[in-house]
Amino acid sequence: MAENLTAEHFQPHVKKVFRVKDGRHALTLAHIETSISKGGPREAFNLIFSGPPGDVLREGLYTLQVEGGPEFELHVMPIHTPTPERQDYQALFN
Repeated sequence: MAENLTAEHFQPHVKKVFRVKDGRHALTLAHIETSISKGGPREAFNLIFSGPPGDVLREGLYTLQVEGGPEFELHVMPIHTPTPERQDYQALFN
């Protein structure tokens, strides 16, 4: 995608599985956090993904493919997850 991505690009994919292209990890887009700050080329937002615990995807740039949908190149990083049942990740846009 050549255009600037917005939260609206991802809204239809909440609760869908994103698979790491050429990898073994599958992450579910749990929700989208939007910012109230304005002024840049787009509204800042975070994608929050959840995956299984234990097999943590390392921070990095990945192509994620939505099941039955498009693919996105995203910088994904694991984040502190207080519950042991899952591992959460974020992709930041600002």
